[in-house]
Amino acid sequence: MESKIAKALKMELNPVAIIWSDKKPQNAQEFKENKWGCSMWMFANAAKGKTAVFSRKTYGCWGNGVGVGFGNKYLEFPGGIDCFYNFLSSGNKNSEEEMKRVEGLKPYVSESMYDDLVEGERYIKSPANVKKFIEQMPIVDIDAEYVIFKPLKDVNLDEEKPVVVIFPVLPNQLAALVVLANYGRETFNNVIIPWGAGCQTIGIFAYKERESKPQRAVIGLTDISARNNIKKQLGDNYFTFAIPYEMFLEMEGNVEGSFLERNSFKELFEK
Repeated sequence: MESKIAKALKMELNPVAIIWSDKKPQNAQEFKENKWGCSMWMFANAAKGKTAVFSRKTYGCWGNGVGVGFGNKYLEFPGGIDCFYNFLSSGNKNSEEEMKRVEGLKPYVSESMYDDLVEGERYIKSPANVKKFIEQMPIVDIDAEYVIFKPLKDVNLDEEKPVVVIFPVLPNQLAALVVLANYGRETFNNVIIPWGAGCQTIGIFAYKERESKPQRAVIGLTDISARNNIKKQLGDNYFTFAIPYEMFLEMEGNVEGSFLERNSFKELFEK
């Protein structure tokens, strides 16, 4: 499936479709069972033309298990969910009981993660606020065995239907997508930037928007850890713009006759 938007934006990377399926694609990249990995590596590879797949045993990390729609995988976080609340906020160092659990994990985690378990990532001020964050997150357990990241150009609409389409974009391309998302609407708050992991802003937050009336697009890759994880693959200038598939079709239909054909937009790409 070719995208008019991608062509107009002169994108170097592929838009990526998220597909739910009970059929595992052949020759797709996949993490080993129950082994840690950042799903944004897989997203970057899909943006470069590869297909990736996740199952409930190969989702890579707990945040991505949540992000792609396999339920509340934070309940399986090493040391328990309270340990995760501390990990994302102020750390486990102030609790003797939690530190015993962290010390038990030391042989199995990286030096960096061990430090974050002790000192905290400090992305949210307190463990209590992390708990509230998880309670407000649109966690869902999808009715499918697999979640697939696939370059949009390789999607066969006769056999598969995207749930979400994600554009990996540079700042000028992001600006254009924000304008296009509002172009045909009678409301003008049709793009949101929720706080969450990079995988969650292309996954469950965008899944949730499928239920909105009207649907909204989700800007992501504001997650500092995710940006660090993919900077070797994509550099440090990319953001994500995730769109429910129905909204994507709406935006595709608005390319012709829009600002994308006018001089102000074209001047952004003049060297």
